[in-house]
Amino acid sequence: MKYLVMVQGAQADYEAMKGKATAQSPAWSEQDLQAMFAFMSAINDDLAESGELVDAQGLVEPAQTRFVTVDKEGKPVVTDGPYGETKELLAGYWVLDCESLERVTEIAARVARCPQPAGAPEYPVVIRQIDERPESELFTT
Repeated sequence: MKYLVMVQGAQADYEAMKGKATAQSPAWSEQDLQAMFAFMSAINDDLAESGELVDAQGLVEPAQTRFVTVDKEGKPVVTDGPYGETKELLAGYWVLDCESLERVTEIAARVARCPQPAGAPEYPVVIRQIDERPESELFTT
């Protein structure tokens, strides 16, 4: 079964990782960043070795986000970031192919132990199973 494992963050976290303390998070040092990157690299290496890793990506800061909606006439409305009112959003993800929900939960628990400076916000690691049913079965009861 395939799962999407997501880590969350906010613009304030990206600022803190650039060395700028915010009300939500202390400034990260170069040592803090290197510890995080080493931790995540080790997870990725282990998942690749086990054959469970399909894809893994970190995402750029929310300030580089673009929202696209449509107006009443169906014309696109584009809004560029930053979005200060957005509290949490997707910071990175893994697509994993695991034999069970229990296994992917073990992996998510490991991800949740990522090192960070004291006082940095903690976010849940979110697991969503990828729906691999054929299109013809998606909306049948």
